[in-house]
Amino acid sequence: MPHRPTTDGWRNWAGNQSARPGQVLSPAGAAELGEVIRAAAEAGRTVKAVGSGHSFTAIASAGDGVLIRPDRLTAVREIDRGAGTVTVESGLPLHRLNRLLAAAGLALTNMGDIEVQTVAGATSTGTHGTGRDSGSLAAQIRALEIVLADGTVRQCSPDENPELFQGARLGLGALGVISALTLAVEPAFLLTAHEQPMAFDDVLAAFDDLVAVNEHFEFYWFPHTDRCSTKRNNRSQGPAAPLPRFKEWLEDEFLSNTVWEGACRIGRRFPAVVPTIAQVASRAWSERSYTDLAHKVFTSPRTVRFVEMEYAVPRGAATTVLRELKALVERSNWRISFPVEVRVAPADDLWLSTASGRDTAYIAVHLYRGTAEQGYFTEVEKLMTAHQGRPHWGKLHTRDAEYLASVYPRFGDFTALRDEVDPQRVFGNDYLRRVLGA
Repeated sequence: MPHRPTTDGWRNWAGNQSARPGQVLSPAGAAELGEVIRAAAEAGRTVKAVGSGHSFTAIASAGDGVLIRPDRLTAVREIDRGAGTVTVESGLPLHRLNRLLAAAGLALTNMGDIEVQTVAGATSTGTHGTGRDSGSLAAQIRALEIVLADGTVRQCSPDENPELFQGARLGLGALGVISALTLAVEPAFLLTAHEQPMAFDDVLAAFDDLVAVNEHFEFYWFPHTDRCSTKRNNRSQGPAAPLPRFKEWLEDEFLSNTVWEGACRIGRRFPAVVPTIAQVASRAWSERSYTDLAHKVFTSPRTVRFVEMEYAVPRGAATTVLRELKALVERSNWRISFPVEVRVAPADDLWLSTASGRDTAYIAVHLYRGTAEQGYFTEVEKLMTAHQGRPHWGKLHTRDAEYLASVYPRFGDFTALRDEVDPQRVFGNDYLRRVLGA
């Protein structure tokens, strides 16, 4: 059976995007994937691949074309200890990759705070964590295999098809369908996490130092309060000292998910109580430390569903933007139940990376699912763009190609490459037309 056709619809994790494509297929291997793409192109149909649906935009929408599910593209092709790499197929979820690597005594250098995405979905949209010296998942790609609009399979690396490699590492699905990725790995390591409440002004006053002295620093500010929860992750020689299982369940699952879900529902129904909820929630996170395998410290379970906007601003502008954001919330009538998340990344050389060419701070705002937007995201976006902000490709924003060309120095290189490898826009959709142009 070359592939499995279905007529299923598709909905993302947050529930704010859905589609009913003309056909949904799950090819096994690059050759079958090529057959599917070639047939669709010859029939004048578009093709889009979808991962686990953790993007909030319509980036994966196939319209009435062909939607590729990577359910059967999950093999681990090679672990090369000498080269420090692992090669996996594009549909492998990060949580499975993390456990396979741990069993082999290996680890990714850095990752985001959830691990449910597929490797290609995460890298293609610019998923990142926080890091003083280590960047996004896409920045850790050492080679990739991609199927182009004519069905051909290309191997890409700095030495083989280098321009395609440079674009496709973070390609938004606009250049082709990635079938396999080679990621840099290193020997497994422990991280010690230290979580500590701090006042908003104290965090901002010490922000540069906190970033400089910690390998991974991030914090959450609770709107309607002056309180933040900070997290510092640094490598440890051990021994491992994970949270006791009951304490982990109580704080990271029951309080952070079950109780928080209930609080968000109350806040959505009765907005006037949100500031009180924020005051209580901001005091629920107490100081704690623990040491565990890196992927267990980087990631946390997330079951409370929300929609999100995130912008990357120049690192030097971070504290100014955050003070302006706090003032914006304080003079509004908004009731914001979700904390604002702040992370950092070093400059990289990926054409469409939100950290391309500049040290970066990420500022993310959220709304609980079903909450009226009330202008919150609209005004935050105005603030971010006033500081040359770059929107996360998989999170809500309204920017278009004209704006994005002004904040990405290599934007024209990417669109020229797209014209070369997909002139008929086999991989196009409404989202890509908006952010990349026709």
